[in-house]
Amino acid sequence: MKSFRISVTAACMAAALCLANAATAEAPATAPKGDGVLASVEVTATVTKVDQKTREVTVRTKDGQERSFVASDDVKNLAQLKPGDVITATYAEAFVYEVKKGGTTVDAATAVAGGSAEPGMKPAGAIARQTTVTVMITAIDPKAPSVTFKGPGGNTRTIKVLHPEKLEGVNVGDTVEITYTEAFAIKVAETPKK
Repeated sequence: MKSFRISVTAACMAAALCLANAATAEAPATAPKGDGVLASVEVTATVTKVDQKTREVTVRTKDGQERSFVASDDVKNLAQLKPGDVITATYAEAFVYEVKKGGTTVDAATAVAGGSAEPGMKPAGAIARQTTVTVMITAIDPKAPSVTFKGPGGNTRTIKVLHPEKLEGVNVGDTVEITYTEAFAIKVAETPKK
């Protein structure tokens, strides 16, 4: 049995997803030129043992492997965890960009949000981090195809363009707002009734 220490101080991906849904609910008057990618993975496991004194929790995954971890003191509701409970952990990340005419570079700004279950509830929590930066297009090579960006610190980077048709209407001097978001959530469901 493999053992690893996890600080299950996960605060709320749900909060981040709610913020993302609220932000996308307000559509701009004109459609921005941009794109995005979203990926997520979800893992579930069944609790087989909980040692309240040492805070060690053992779980069994669907493929039968057992894993143990020590829940940190940040996990306030460990006493609510029982063998048979099902733990679901979800990790998600998103990368989106929007090309804007003109503008200036803007330093990276990062926001972190999270939360956890109320005392007495089953353990749960999530945390999310979102970073946004605005860079300027300094060169476009349609033959490669590639675009060169200049960041707010003066650094430059050239990247290959996967979909050259998306370069139509994009010019040197345009800015690109890039947002990267990642989130982790964990929740515990009660032992399923038979």
